[in-house]
Amino acid sequence: MAADPQTLAPAGDHPPPETQTPLLDAADSHLDVALHRLECFLAVLGFHHASSSLSFVLSCFAFLLLGIVTPTLCIYFSRCYGSRCDEYQIDRFEFWVLFFEAVLAGVSLGCVSRNLFKYGMRRFLFVDQHHGHLERFQTQYVRRIQAFFCLLLWWILPCFIAKATREIIRFVYVHHGSIWKSVIFTLASIISWTYLTTIFLSACVLFNLVCNLQVIHFDDYVKLLERDTEALVYLEEHVRLRYYLSKISHRFRIYLLLIFLFVTASQFVALFQTTGYSEIVNFINAGDLAVSSVVQVVGIVLCLHAAAKISHRAQGIASVASRWHALVTCTPNGDSSYPRVTSSSGNLDAVSPNALLREFSESDLDSLDNLPVQTNTHLVSYMSSYHKRQALVMYLQSNPGGITIFGWTVDRALLNTIFFIELTLVLFVLGKSIVFSS
Repeated sequence: MAADPQTLAPAGDHPPPETQTPLLDAADSHLDVALHRLECFLAVLGFHHASSSLSFVLSCFAFLLLGIVTPTLCIYFSRCYGSRCDEYQIDRFEFWVLFFEAVLAGVSLGCVSRNLFKYGMRRFLFVDQHHGHLERFQTQYVRRIQAFFCLLLWWILPCFIAKATREIIRFVYVHHGSIWKSVIFTLASIISWTYLTTIFLSACVLFNLVCNLQVIHFDDYVKLLERDTEALVYLEEHVRLRYYLSKISHRFRIYLLLIFLFVTASQFVALFQTTGYSEIVNFINAGDLAVSSVVQVVGIVLCLHAAAKISHRAQGIASVASRWHALVTCTPNGDSSYPRVTSSSGNLDAVSPNALLREFSESDLDSLDNLPVQTNTHLVSYMSSYHKRQALVMYLQSNPGGITIFGWTVDRALLNTIFFIELTLVLFVLGKSIVFSS
C-alpha cells in the first residue's frame, strides 16, 4: 500500500506515478460494468463527457428545449382567466420557480460536464488509481455506485409524487376549453420538472459518491495503522489521501459555492413571494414553490453532508494515529511483544495494541477511560522509531485535511448551520402553501 516517494511532492493535476499493479485488470470486471452504466445514465441526462461536438450540441439543445422552452410555453399557454384564477395559479410564482430550477440545472450540467470531459469517468471518481490486487476495493466501489442510483431514486420519487399531485389537482380546477390541451400541458410540465430536478440531484448525488469512494480509503488507512509498518509508509499514504481531497475540493469548489448561493437566494425569494402576496396562498397556486424548495435543500444537504463526512474522517485520523503511537510506545521490547495489564483478579494479561485499535472507534474516546492501567511500561529500545512516529503524529495533527471551498473547510458545524437556515425557510414556505382552497 506504500506510495512512491514522489508522492511527497505531487505536481500538476495528475497523481504521482506508481509501480503497483492497477486495480482494474479485466475489461469485463464488475467495476467496469458499473462505471459504464453510470456513464450512460449521465450521458442520457446531458452531462457532456465525450470529445464529440455532436453530443455537446445535443446536450445543449435538450436542455434548452426541455428545461427552458417547454416549461415557459406551458406557463404561458396554461394561464387561467377568471375571477378566482389566483387561487389556482400565480404566474410570478411559476416563473421564479422555473428560473431557479433552470439555473441550478445549468450550473450542474456545466460544472460536472467540464470535469467529466477533462478527466474522464474513472479519474473523476478516483477509481483508476493503483492499489494492487484488492478485490475488496472493487466490491466496495461497485456497492457505492449502485447506492448512487438508490439514493437518487429515494429522493426524486417522493418529490415527483408531490409535483404530480399538485399538477393533477390544478388540472381538475383549471380548464383550458379542451381536456386534451390540459392533459398535454400537465404532462409537459411534469416531464420538464423531472428533467431539471434529475439533473440537479444527479450532480449532488455524484459529488456525494465521489466523497463516499474516498471514505473507503480513509477506513483502509485506519486499518493500516494496525500493522507493524514504518512511519514513512503511513506518511506517504496520508500524503496521497490529502492530495486526492485537494483535487476533489479544487474540482467542485465553484459548483458547491454556486449551488449554495442560488439555493439560498431561491429560498429567500420564495419567502418574500409568499409573505408579500396579499391573497390566499395554498398548495395549488404555491405548490411548485414548496416542492422546489424541498428539492433544493435536499440537494445542498447531500453535498454538504458528504463533504462534512469525509472532512470528519480526515480530521479523525490524527486521533487514531496518536492512540497508535501511544500504544506502540508503551509496548515493551522483550520476550513479550505486548503490554501487560492487571486484571480484576490480580493476574497479568497481555493486551495487543492492534486489538485496542480495532475495539474502539475514533469517535468513542470516552470508552478509553475504562481501559486497565498498564503496570510494566518502559521506554522503547530504538528511539529513532519513536521520533519517526512522533513526527508522523505531529504532521497529522497539523494537516487534518478535508473538503474545502477556497480554504474554508466544510465540517459538521458548517453543515448544521446551513441546514438550520435552509430548513427554517423551507418550513415557512411549506406552512404557507399547505392549505388547500375550498
